[in-house]
Amino acid sequence: MRLRRGWTAALCLLASPALGQGAFDGLYMPSPTTDCSVSGVEGGALRIEEGVFYGVESECRMTQPVDVRDMNAQLFDMECEGEGLEWTQRAFVMAAADGGLVMAWDGFAFKYDRCPDGALTGTVTRADEIGVTNGE
Repeated sequence: MRLRRGWTAALCLLASPALGQGAFDGLYMPSPTTDCSVSGVEGGALRIEEGVFYGVESECRMTQPVDVRDMNAQLFDMECEGEGLEWTQRAFVMAAADGGLVMAWDGFAFKYDRCPDGALTGTVTRADEIGVTNGE
C-alpha cells in the first residue's frame, strides 16, 4: 500500500510540470490601440522574451521564479533598468484564460491581451475606430 502511494505521488508530480523558461513569452497590448509591430516605445506592445520583460523605455530581467500552487502563474524578482535608473521589484505573472497576461506589481494589477498572430506591420487601430472619444 505504501509503495502504491509513492508511485501515485510521483506520477502526479510528472503530470503537472512547473512552468518552463519562456512560458510567458509573447507580445501583449496595454491598450486596444497598441501598435503590435513595435515594442519598448510609447504606443507599442509590451514584450516578454527569454526571461526579460520589455516595457516602455525599460526592461526587467525576470529572476528567481516561484511557481504559484494550482495556478498557471509565477512570482518573479524583477531586476529593472530604464531611463538612467535601476530598481528591483516583485511581480506576479499569470497566463489569462483568454491567452493574454495578468501582472501584479506592488498593489497594481494589469490585464493585457496578446497581440494577434501575424499582425500587419504598421497597422494601428485609432481610438475613434473603436468608439473611444475624449468626452465630446
